Amino acid sequence: MTRRRVSVFGATGSIGGNTLDLIGRAPDSYDVIALSGGRNVALLADLARRHNAQIAVTAYDDCLPALRDHLAGSGIDCAAGAGAIVAAAERPADWVMSAIVGAAGLAPGMAALKQGATLALANKESLVTAGTLLMETAKRHGAIVLPVDSEHSAVFQALIGEDIATVERIVITASGGAFRDWPLADLARATPAQASSHPNWDMGQRITIDSASMFNKALELIETHEFFGIAPERIEPLIHPESMIHAMVGFVDGGIMAHVGPPDMRHAIGFALHWPERRALPVERLDFAALGQFTFRAPDEARYPALRLAREVMQAGGLSGAVFNGAKERALDAFIDGDLGFLEMAPVVEETLTAMAGDALLSGQMTLDTVAETDHLARVRAGEAIRARQSKRQD
Repeated sequence: MTRRRVSVFGATGSIGGNTLDLIGRAPDSYDVIALSGGRNVALLADLARRHNAQIAVTAYDDCLPALRDHLAGSGIDCAAGAGAIVAAAERPADWVMSAIVGAAGLAPGMAALKQGATLALANKESLVTAGTLLMETAKRHGAIVLPVDSEHSAVFQALIGEDIATVERIVITASGGAFRDWPLADLARATPAQASSHPNWDMGQRITIDSASMFNKALELIETHEFFGIAPERIEPLIHPESMIHAMVGFVDGGIMAHVGPPDMRHAIGFALHWPERRALPVERLDFAALGQFTFRAPDEARYPALRLAREVMQAGGLSGAVFNGAKERALDAFIDGDLGFLEMAPVVEETLTAMAGDALLSGQMTLDTVAETDHLARVRAGEAIRARQSKRQD
């Protein structure tokens, strides 16, 4: 059996951990090339030793001495910084997991595609900020992009053997997040701690808060548009509290394919890892009689204004996705730090989109540099909007 060379960027997060769980169950099938992580260098080093990685990279320069100490005597290379992560992604690999959170995941994902690797994409910001660039790069280098978000993996699987021209609608389901049953009037007082507790999934703080605000789902609507080329008006969000149906694809004959499975990310990860084969996975088998029923509700855009903003971004196209994501990340930082209320995040993003709508940068060519410049400028403009709100409160 030929051993596959694999790298995992974002190895210390939940997606990375689940990926390495599956890889570790078949150690004779894989050679681990590179692992990256953040400040949890003890875990990063442990994973690198456990999987005999060639190199471990931390995103933070100041963490490099500690990473070196943890890897002393192992023979595993170590490095730090964004450039080092890109360099690690340039090492030849057959399959690469892109699970770095935020816009920082774009450059290493692009580097992997340029090596002709199969890119398992869990970093939704790559498609949101630079979908056209990412997909064109994959095509140019004969690389493959496989979706790892559970919703997009579900759509991908439902489309196997189907003609995309026969797709009438795509329904992307959402749990509704931590506040799905809260009275709307109470959301203004919601705290980061309350927003960080997801009813169905065990995820990191940032993505869990994004789930509560539906910014996560807004990003996924844009992802669907970029990955599958479906018109924005054919993409529908739907709240499904049980999180068992991950997506549905409706066809021109009125039929609908629904992908159903337990809320376990190892399914989508395993599908991408083993594609084009389908192999056994250590996930729960559903007991439909015990489940009893599935429920659905339409999302209230007054509660979730991020969904409306996503539609506007899809219609605008170009680099507007980079503005949306950069402003969203800056607003999320401010909410976590206590500088912005939960219901103020969407207005800050909207104000940033409006302020940058006529910027010449947005009508230019999409490159890694222009995406990065747009992201930076969006964060600056969002910061200005946040400070203006703070100043108004103090007056």
